[in-house]
Amino acid sequence: MSVEQVAAKYTQLQGELEQLIVTRQKLETQLQENKIVNEELQSLKEDKQVYKLTGGVLLPVEHEEANSNVSKRLEFIQGEIDRCEGNIKNKQQELEQARDELIKLRS
Repeated sequence: MSVEQVAAKYTQLQGELEQLIVTRQKLETQLQENKIVNEELQSLKEDKQVYKLTGGVLLPVEHEEANSNVSKRLEFIQGEIDRCEGNIKNKQQELEQARDELIKLRS
């Protein structure tokens, strides 16, 4: 590969890494929001009514169903964060390899 091709690949990898990091940050925000919802649900008494916003309408939901939905969402988001972190590590390794190759070609 030429220096230009490796430099272009390096730049592309940097952009991909930045996108993964932004995705990771969004997932972390979602995780924190859902943790807050979970804490609020845990503090409610079982006999209190829970509502879910669907479109522009508040619909009643069983307390147990709401707990289950939030727990599943937390598990899903954590799984996505773990997957994203793995992708970030892989992309960082690719970036390091491209950087090393670029350094070798420029020497």
